[in-house]
Amino acid sequence: MRSLISTLVVALLAMPLMAQGNAPTPQQVVEDTSTRVMQVLDANRETYRQDTDAFMQGLNEVLDPVVDFHGIARSVMTVRYSRQATDEQMERFIDTFKRSMVQFYGNALLEFDSGQINVLPASDRDQQSDDRTSVNMEIRTANGTVYPVTYTMVNLDGQWKVRNVIVEGINIGLLFRDQFAQAMQSNRNNLDAVIDGWGGVVAQSIEQAEQEAKQ
Repeated sequence: MRSLISTLVVALLAMPLMAQGNAPTPQQVVEDTSTRVMQVLDANRETYRQDTDAFMQGLNEVLDPVVDFHGIARSVMTVRYSRQATDEQMERFIDTFKRSMVQFYGNALLEFDSGQINVLPASDRDQQSDDRTSVNMEIRTANGTVYPVTYTMVNLDGQWKVRNVIVEGINIGLLFRDQFAQAMQSNRNNLDAVIDGWGGVVAQSIEQAEQEAKQ
């Protein structure tokens, strides 16, 4: 499995579920639930291998409560294109974006079965504002390789959600934004065509990230 994809897979595993209790810090949410997510995956691994629908549903249940897909989609589109999008187009893009990510990482996710996650303590420089912060993490794979991961998290209605992730210095949100702009240019600003082909754009983005990581 390629290094960047492996790291992104672990990052998905480490994404926090909706935490119980009163207003945990972003670090607490990540640290207290990442192990539980991996345990749930391990307990259902064979079932998920045989039942793709069950796997997709299970992964969506993990991601939906904690990922600000609406915010990510608008950021990827940028103001320039999101203002042109109808409500139907925006919702379709969000759905397509989420589905393509889940499908792309699905098989790789099932193959990852070991590793350690270390959430780093919060520092003053992590807090960008009252409702925006970063959570830094180190992922150690089975062969001892350590990958740095940084989540950008936003507080929406009292709940911290993931808005972006940086893996080994590769800003995934920015990468998708650039690919979206290129796709719009290639399709002569046909938003529907870009949405329909977004799965291919995601694959191309990951390939580009792999190349950048090797440089």
